[in-house]
Formats: sequence, structure tokens, C-alpha cells
Amino acid sequence: MKRITIAAILLAGTSLGAFAGQAPAATADPDVPISHSDRVYAAEQFSNTVSVTDPVDNKLLGVIKLGDPQPGNLSPLYKGQVLVHGMGFSPDHKTLAVVSIGSNSVTFIDTETNSVKHTTYVGRSPHEAFFTPDGKEVWVTVRGEDYISVIDTNSFEEKTRIKVPAGPGMQIFSPDGKLGYICSSFNPDTVVVSVADHQIVGHVKQASPFCPNIAASPDGKQVWFTLKDVGKTQVFNAQAPFDLIKTIDTGPITNHVNLVSNKNGSFAYVTVGGLNQVKVFRTDTFELVATIPVGKLPHGIWPSGDGTRVYVGLENADAFAAIDTLTNKVIANIPIGQAPQAVAYVPGAVTTGDGLANLVPLGTAGQATHLNLGTKTDKSATSVTLFDQGLTQVLQASVTGLDPKKAYVLALSDKPDGSGTLEGLSNFMTNPAGSAIVNAVGPIRQIVEPQHKAERRYLVVAASADGKPGAVIQVQRD
Repeated sequence: MKRITIAAILLAGTSLGAFAGQAPAATADPDVPISHSDRVYAAEQFSNTVSVTDPVDNKLLGVIKLGDPQPGNLSPLYKGQVLVHGMGFSPDHKTLAVVSIGSNSVTFIDTETNSVKHTTYVGRSPHEAFFTPDGKEVWVTVRGEDYISVIDTNSFEEKTRIKVPAGPGMQIFSPDGKLGYICSSFNPDTVVVSVADHQIVGHVKQASPFCPNIAASPDGKQVWFTLKDVGKTQVFNAQAPFDLIKTIDTGPITNHVNLVSNKNGSFAYVTVGGLNQVKVFRTDTFELVATIPVGKLPHGIWPSGDGTRVYVGLENADAFAAIDTLTNKVIANIPIGQAPQAVAYVPGAVTTGDGLANLVPLGTAGQATHLNLGTKTDKSATSVTLFDQGLTQVLQASVTGLDPKKAYVLALSDKPDGSGTLEGLSNFMTNPAGSAIVNAVGPIRQIVEPQHKAERRYLVVAASADGKPGAVIQVQRD
């Protein structure tokens, strides 16, 4: 008789959907200690890759290439994915569902082999996807429209649509699989849907229209969602009448939330992009118990199978930050692809082989230039990353510290203090928290780095005067 080790028993538990009482499963599920069978994934928007990390060594194993960076993806003959962004995984931990906003697609990936099983195309600008707890359906928030695309996991075909308020942001399910919670990115209305018959059974009023992320507690009692435009996080009762429990001011560019259970209790971890922090709250008293500096523009977040760690995608740092949840300290930084968005930690993703098949090196997906803009009193109010796309770069600025709901211009100046001639790159409007995510494309790195003295330009944020740069507010500090 073969000896059955404790590790083997735990590994067998992962195949049955055990998730250590961590979201999205139930409190009763057993712990799954971190092992080499686990994988941490990130969906990377500008390199169009999915990074694959081993959490034991906190080592990037490689990336799954779903598409090309610019300008390759601008061709009319291009067939890859564009703006790889959202991510969910199946209850048996063997399939990833990866959403690409620009190509309106959901790519299903085998976690054992890192190979694409199928690609399903849905409506305009999908945002997130997640499997129902029974594994029979994948619900996709089609944010550019007004419905949830329900995909059959056997055929990978859309079987029906659930009509919801326009701009559904993300969906997650109650641990018992009976309810789906869907927040909105365009309307201040979260809806609750019966999984059995796809009917809306409840509404929750959001404090603002822009919700990008939502999480349900493993005990089936609470649902947390974030509001990116106003920098708040709200909590409501997971059961009827779905009443609002708490509204928390979390900070500018509040991105994602996830829930963690460990020996210290139950906690909500919230990524606050404009502060480059993760904030940690108790789920019973809503007390803020930790503020963790993690790096530039934290976005997606997901706990390990035993709740001892959470992994945070740093959108403007091309990296994971691994946090020890017992000390709330960053214990590792792991280079990954460009502009990580959604994150998923999948216990037991690889149970046979080394899990390295079909992975490619990071390559140019790991190349970026990082800058800061600010004032004399706040020298790093705005973080800027130039994601290398070959001869050009995608510029992304996480702008904070400005007046709410006002027009500004990201511009280039020929003087370090912004007093010279200004050339506009991108006009933008700040949200109610005085922040914004601003993008531009061009050969910008070649003129803003210090070694390019002959044509040196400096990034600035200026007030908008009839759409043109006016008074300079922030200047480049690098």
C-alpha cells in the first residue's frame, strides 16, 4: 500500500474545489498550503500577455502570449488579443477565463499546459469573467453594453444574456452558488441575480457610477465593491434585502478588493492606486488595521489558498507585490508583464508535469521607463510609466493631487520647470477624487530621458485653457 502524504491529501482537496475559506469559495473549505502546484496569474494590458508565477519561490516562470504589442496589433489582418485585462478561474482550478477588452474576447486557458482551449467572442468591451461555483457557466460583464454574456463551459458558446443596467463592471457569486452580484461602471446600481433562472432579485444603490471590482465573503454574509471615481469602498448584506452596511473612504483610484481569512480574523484588502497603497480593514468592525506601501498603481489582488499571502499587481511598475497577511509587510517583488490588471491565485493549478509548457520569456514585455511628476511639496503626486512597444511607448500616468472634475492637459515642455513652450499630449478630466488615469502613445521615452539632451523635453500637467495647455501644475521630477 502506497503511503499517502499530507501534501497529497491537500493536493487532492484542491481538485474538489477547496479554497481554504478564501474568496470565492466558502468558509468551510479546508486550508490549502502554498505549494509548487499553485500558480499566480496576472492579465497584462499593454504586452497582451498572462504572466505565470510560482508562489513558493516568488519566481516568474514565463508568460502566455495572447497577442502582440503596438503597432503589430493595429494591422487589419491581426488575429491576436488586444488589451488583455480580466480574469477568472474554474472551480476545479484547471481553466482560466481571460478577458481582452479591445478584441471583445474571452480566452480559455488550460492551467496544466498553458495552452489556449478556446476563444469566445462576445459584445463590445467586456471587462471581467467568472465561473459559477458549479462550473457550468461563465458570466462575462459586457461593459460596453447592457448585459451579462452567459457562456456554457462545455461548448464555450454563449447560451443566453442577462439584461442589467448599462456598463456592468464585474460579477462574483455567493459561496453557495445561488446568487450572482453584478456592479456597474456606468450606473449607480449593483444588481443581484438568481443563478438558477438568471432573474434580477435585488438592487443596491452605489455611491457613484464607477465600480470596477466586487468580492463576496466566504461566510456568505457580506459583499464588498470598490468605486474608482470617488475613492470609496462599500459593503452590503449578501442576503435579502441586500441592504447597505458600510461606506468607507479608501482613497483616489480605489481599484480592487479581496477578502482574506487567517488566524488573526477576516479582512478586506483594498488596492488604492492613487496612494500606491493597499489598505486592510477588519470585516467585523471595518477598522483600518494596516496601510501597506506596495509600489506604483496597485490594481488586481488575490489571496493564496491558505490566506497567508495576497498578491498585488502593480500596474505602473510591471510587478507583483507579495504581502504576508500576518505581518502585512511586502515580502517579495516579482517582475511581470506590462500594466497588470486582474490577478488570480489558483491553488493546484498544475498537478502533473512542471507546468512550463507554452510559456515564453518576458522579453520586451518587461521593458518600461518609470517617471514621477509633482510639485515642490508633493514630488511624486503622479506616477508615469512608458511601456516599451518597440520604437514607441504607451504612456500611462496615474494622476493625483488635482482639483476634482476639472480639465487638464498632460503636456511636454522644453523647460524643466514647465515655463517654456508646451505641447499637449492628452487632454483629461479629473474624477470627483481629483485623480485620473491618462494615456498617450508615441516615441516619448526618447525625448524625456536625461541622456537625450539635444531634444530633451519634460512631462508636465497643466490646466486646460480651451483644450490647450495653460498654467503648469505638476512637473517632471526625474
